Amino acid sequence: MKLTNKLKTIALGLVMIFFQSCAVRYSFTGTNINYDEVSTFTVENFFNDSGGGPANIEQKFTEALKEYYQRNTQLELVRSNGDLQFMGAISRYTLTPQAAVSSGNANLPDRAGNMRLTISVDVEYINMTNEEENLKRSFSFFKDYDPRTSTFLDVEDELVEEIFTSIIQDIFTNTVANW
Repeated sequence: MKLTNKLKTIALGLVMIFFQSCAVRYSFTGTNINYDEVSTFTVENFFNDSGGGPANIEQKFTEALKEYYQRNTQLELVRSNGDLQFMGAISRYTLTPQAAVSSGNANLPDRAGNMRLTISVDVEYINMTNEEENLKRSFSFFKDYDPRTSTFLDVEDELVEEIFTSIIQDIFTNTVANW
């Protein structure tokens, strides 16, 4: 029994030495960042160019993006001139009906069965160490809710948070995860 544990310890040690000596870096968060070359990131304040949304929507998005990269990478957030730089604007914030539902009464109009909140964010990503990875594109996501069971004001914060989470995951995947 003691010999088996000793062999396991030796095998684990050899595996750890192997991974430490590899030139390719892998993080269990799915990034492929070479921390020898890239150590900082900057997120400029995003703007709200959509004309809609809560008054502080741009601040919520900017802070959520910073927090996500801090949680999922070893990068240090700096005020300016980071090795990785993010900037952009919320370009779309729309609420649209998705499916008409009959009122069942000829005297009452039909109404929307579901409403859809769609948010798009234009992002410019600059990698100061590898300009081939630079990116400029729009990320968009939507969430539906049922106006018969709740008002938009009741669900807006939750919808925005869920949409931002999806958009930020897409940004992360397209920048440092490179999937």
